[in-house]
Amino acid sequence: MSTMKSKVHSEMEILEKNDKLITRYFQEARHVEDILGIKEDGEERDIWRRYSKERMKTVSVALVLCLHIGVDPPDSVPKPTARARLEAWIDPYSCSPQKAAYKIATSLQKSYERWQPRARYKSVIDPTGDDVRKLCMSMRRNAKDERVLFHYNGHGVPRPTQNGEIWVFNKNFTQYIPLSLYDLQLCMEFPSIYVWDCSSAETIVNWFMRFAKDHEDDWHKKLLAHQEAVASTSISGARINSHMTADQQAESLKFQRRPKFRECIHLAACREDERLPTNADLPADLFTSCLTTPIHTSILW
Repeated sequence: MSTMKSKVHSEMEILEKNDKLITRYFQEARHVEDILGIKEDGEERDIWRRYSKERMKTVSVALVLCLHIGVDPPDSVPKPTARARLEAWIDPYSCSPQKAAYKIATSLQKSYERWQPRARYKSVIDPTGDDVRKLCMSMRRNAKDERVLFHYNGHGVPRPTQNGEIWVFNKNFTQYIPLSLYDLQLCMEFPSIYVWDCSSAETIVNWFMRFAKDHEDDWHKKLLAHQEAVASTSISGARINSHMTADQQAESLKFQRRPKFRECIHLAACREDERLPTNADLPADLFTSCLTTPIHTSILW
């Protein structure tokens, strides 16, 4: 036994003297060299303080669900028997269409509440154009200058049109009725965030931005006309000059503020030439599920 110990001891001494025989881990240059980070810029370091003062909250959430459970829209492609069914993790065919729609709206609201529990929520199921307008104006009155979230589920209606319209229903629930994004902007105002869960969702975003520019162009024309009207009066309490921005001039003249629809945030499910996925192993509102319940969705994925 003593012979074995002495042999082991002598071998260890040999290894300690010869570094090449010793296996070393985490000894590469990237492991042992000094870590030198990027030099911190004082201005960039404190930039969050400046922007934190401009932060706004999402205080109102409008959930617009055009489900039309049990009826496929006229432009839908033939779907396989085994297809995506779940909406907000609810099977729409597990009970009557009316009850299922209510369960879906409730489940979707609860999913959003996990992220923003203090917001005011209101949903409309298979609404008319007037229902959507009233909902948006109500949400804006409550939010004032804070952000409003508009969630649109268009699984039960045709794809957005090439004229900048999304689809809702008529009062008798017998026809699909187009709702112009231009009108929607006037009801929602700004700041706003939009979630578009429907096929060809990018079409909505493209037309939204086009209409946003139209609103701004119209505002600039009205501001110019207002400036000329003020300049033609003998008494003017406002002072403007060429060094002022259009926004500053409008504020000085007590003119309405510039519409900032182009600063709205959009979350769209797919491109303009794409349809929503129909994999039976995933929910039908996969995009919404990724946003509101990402962990649950990632497990299925």
